Amino acid sequence: MTTQVIVLNGGSSSGKSGIARCLQAVLPDAWLALGVDTLIEAMPASLRASDAGVEFAADGGVSVGPQFQALDAAWTAGVAAMAHAGARVIIDDVFLGGAASQRRWQKALTGLGVLWVGVRCESAVAVGRELARGDRVPGMAALQAEVVHQGVVYDLVVDTTHTESLVCARAIAAHVLR
Repeated sequence: MTTQVIVLNGGSSSGKSGIARCLQAVLPDAWLALGVDTLIEAMPASLRASDAGVEFAADGGVSVGPQFQALDAAWTAGVAAMAHAGARVIIDDVFLGGAASQRRWQKALTGLGVLWVGVRCESAVAVGRELARGDRVPGMAALQAEVVHQGVVYDLVVDTTHTESLVCARAIAAHVLR
């Protein structure tokens, strides 16, 4: 089956967004890149610091409430609908629920050709990136580095610890273009 969706899963500051941009540059067709950050930025500001929405704890922990979950379910269905309508989509996500998060996407993407990609990065390197970015709560990268991969099954795993986004994107593109 032709790949219609590429799902990139990894912790904060692991390099998913950079890989997504590089994939858009190296893949021959037009691909939309949509990520959980897109969803969070689209939410009302009041839900970005609310127990009903999403909360970022001082230690980098992330908790989501019922309004976030409802918006996330609608967003997931919408992204899947775009893919079902013929758009090629790169999903940049953080599976805080590990395997349960993957099952949610599997259900939404049923019938589509999906390439599941784990984006790994050593915790210390991701923490350094997190500090350099300055737009993340310190601690998110360390807390998410492993938990997002628990129980998740991938077609391909890339590691950005010592590998540039473009090299990872080319490895992923090779799988798409087979």
